[in-house]
Amino acid sequence: MSSLSKADKLINKQIKKSHVGRKLTPKRFCEYFFTYLGLIIIAFIFAFPVLWLVLSSFSESGSMYTFKGFFPSSYSVDTFVKLFTDTKMYDYPQWFLNTLIIAVCSALLGGLLVILTAYVMSRFRFNGRKAIMKITMVLGMFPSFMAMTAVYLLMTQFDMINSLWGLVLIYSAGAPMGYLTQKGFFDTIPNSMYEAARIDGASNLKVFIKITLPIAMPMIVYTLITAFTWPWSDFILPKLLLKDKGMYTVAVGLMSLGDTEFARFAAGSVFIAVPIIILYFALVKFMVNGLTAGAVKE
Repeated sequence: MSSLSKADKLINKQIKKSHVGRKLTPKRFCEYFFTYLGLIIIAFIFAFPVLWLVLSSFSESGSMYTFKGFFPSSYSVDTFVKLFTDTKMYDYPQWFLNTLIIAVCSALLGGLLVILTAYVMSRFRFNGRKAIMKITMVLGMFPSFMAMTAVYLLMTQFDMINSLWGLVLIYSAGAPMGYLTQKGFFDTIPNSMYEAARIDGASNLKVFIKITLPIAMPMIVYTLITAFTWPWSDFILPKLLLKDKGMYTVAVGLMSLGDTEFARFAAGSVFIAVPIIILYFALVKFMVNGLTAGAVKE
């Protein structure tokens, strides 16, 4: 009993010390106050443009010139109705469909190429491997718009101007250049798993499908999301290659709106975030589950 009481006393002393250490002194209160004040100010700075855009999309007049200060003078949901019904001059549903086709196909094809490239560069050793890595790192330092002239000439020769599949081809072909992040993830997978699988007679393809893919699910999800968002929000390349108004993507189509259609522009900009949000919530569970799939004790 005496030893138990001594242990209880020691525990109580430690608890008291911890509470004393967390005591809210004036100095600590000031630190907390200014820290949270700074965070609130930063959050407001970043959130204000989003709030302004959302409120602008409900403008009843539709023109930015009728705003009182930053915000519309009156609100209405007619802008969102017109966005999908009034398609004579500005066919937003068709633009949305074009963008969705390009983004989905580019994410699937480009994501597959990135994963395969990263896996090969991580797990296989061959002549010229380091040279390829160095070249891709150097080429990644140059902005992509520097190749716009060459891309336009190539698409002209292949008769893919004003073609959605031409954009899919360009996005997918350029995706493997950013394989380094995925390669770093594959490098962390223990070699003992691959060695055990090969001892059991598994081929390289079976090792990749049965072992690597379940473990790499978080990186696959990340790759798909990034491969989707790039063509989904890109403006320069679609503007360069798409000439017909019916073939526009959302980014190009919204930029073609008149000055009096600002509310429609804001509504289209708000609605374009919906697929990204749905995609994130649909795939985030795979990111969590993939962290423990196929785990091994070293």
